[in-house]
Amino acid sequence: MQVIPLKYGTMFKRAFSDPEVFTDFANDILGIQLNISEVHTEYEYPEPIGFVRSQYDLFAEDVEQRIIVEIQQVKEGDFFDRFLYYHLISLVEQVGGFKEYGFERTVYTIVVLTSVPRDGSMNFSCAISDMSPVTEHGKTLNVYPHRLLFLCPRQANDKTPPAIKKWLDFIADSLDGEMNAASYPESKWQKLLAAIQKKTIDPQLLSEIKDDQAWAEVIKRSEVYGISKGLELGLEKGLELGLEKGRVEMLKQQQQTVQNAQKMGLDDAAIAALMNLSLSEVQAIQAAIEKPS
Repeated sequence: MQVIPLKYGTMFKRAFSDPEVFTDFANDILGIQLNISEVHTEYEYPEPIGFVRSQYDLFAEDVEQRIIVEIQQVKEGDFFDRFLYYHLISLVEQVGGFKEYGFERTVYTIVVLTSVPRDGSMNFSCAISDMSPVTEHGKTLNVYPHRLLFLCPRQANDKTPPAIKKWLDFIADSLDGEMNAASYPESKWQKLLAAIQKKTIDPQLLSEIKDDQAWAEVIKRSEVYGISKGLELGLEKGLELGLEKGRVEMLKQQQQTVQNAQKMGLDDAAIAALMNLSLSEVQAIQAAIEKPS
């Protein structure tokens, strides 16, 4: 089956904006049972929080349990600080009054990385950050239930929790544009497959996906160009520095030679002949000795 890879934000939001799919995903990733009836895409809070307006790819709320779940899909490498900010904004937004501090809703932010982090040392499929303090006795104080999770489907391994791994494997399987439907017999997977199957995508959505892909290519080419240009400039700078260093060393040797020749009683003309230089060049070297730069 040909599918639209879930690395495209437009496709990811289409697939996971279905309340049933969103709920199944969040339940397995977070290990809790949610009741989600509506999922918002490209959600923004009515009033700006902080200095940067945040937009969430997928945003849903379990009203009864007072739980907010945000899902973000990202290909770029600058994600840790950005999504910590997004996560914190959903907390800060709740403190609307001046009478007391309080977070009435628990916030879970899930970030799905459909590219491998640029820093090769960050080798993980699932990384979880919570805010609970740990005492000097090693005891966790469960006062803040909020969590920020990073998932990297391309790096799923035998240590990945099974409930999470099945979702990461599905996402990773989609990234080459082809999937075997027989490998996913359960109804929730079939629903997801139907959402991303290429022949079911309407022309308008395909146009948006093409724009997404074109933008990704622009970023990729810019990065390649930047690396290439950086190497080119680095080589040029290195050559300049090398030539400059060589020039300085040669000048030092010439100054030493002139000083030694002067001590032997040679005049400027004799020194010029000895060093195969013009008289003016010898005089310039003498001037540099007398007034070093």
